[in-house]
Amino acid sequence: MALDGKTAIVTGAAMGIGKAITEILLKNGAKVAVLDVNKVEGENLVKDLNKEYGADRALFLSCNVESDEEFKAAFQKAAETFGGIDILCNNAGILNEEKWRDMISINLAGVIRGTYLGLEHMRKTNGGRGGVIVNVASMAGLGPLPTCPVYTATKHGVIGFTRAVAAASAASNYGIRVNALCPSFVETELFTTIKHNLGQFAHLEGVANQLVEKLGVLNTPEVAECILELVTDETKNGEAFMVSTEMKGYVPFPSLSSTNKP
Repeated sequence: MALDGKTAIVTGAAMGIGKAITEILLKNGAKVAVLDVNKVEGENLVKDLNKEYGADRALFLSCNVESDEEFKAAFQKAAETFGGIDILCNNAGILNEEKWRDMISINLAGVIRGTYLGLEHMRKTNGGRGGVIVNVASMAGLGPLPTCPVYTATKHGVIGFTRAVAAASAASNYGIRVNALCPSFVETELFTTIKHNLGQFAHLEGVANQLVEKLGVLNTPEVAECILELVTDETKNGEAFMVSTEMKGYVPFPSLSSTNKP
């Protein structure tokens, strides 16, 4: 998929990985709706982006991914403003083991809400143009992060949901690919504050530090580059792409069927 002239929605886009995704999509010719709960950061970012990439290329929409009403309204506004939606990046997420219910609602249910809205707006069987959805998971979705069992569970859920929806979309002729990105540790606010949010397993901080030393810490543009690959490569559907400072590649899963072919 060439991005010139395409339109995208990115959640959790005011800072961190979401900001980097927004920037790389804009650099490659797309228009982007920036969704975030942080109104100040979001509006300031969009002002700067429109100065750099051209007027009206970016649009800020205040949106809590836990709210069905706010999510629906944001999708509708983005579709009306840009004339449709081609790309969705479900990126919004938190890490706080003490607020594990919030993590499930944002990290997993938020991805489900966004994906289903994306299918509604984008699927060819409903008048859409088709397109691609990328859900930001984590390497914690591929193996356990002992300090963060609920975070691990949400990211495992994102990968399982992504693969199932990808197969369902292909079997339904929706014209929408769905993939997951699984980065290791990334230099964001979530990473720098992780030691304060480990809950009852804070005593295992040393284990997390060992993983950091083993996998390294990515910067946000490195993660965004991987998003770009999943968006533009039209052969990729139902994939989980893992990336750390030491490794990069697609995760091999047992093949139960061929229904995930785009």
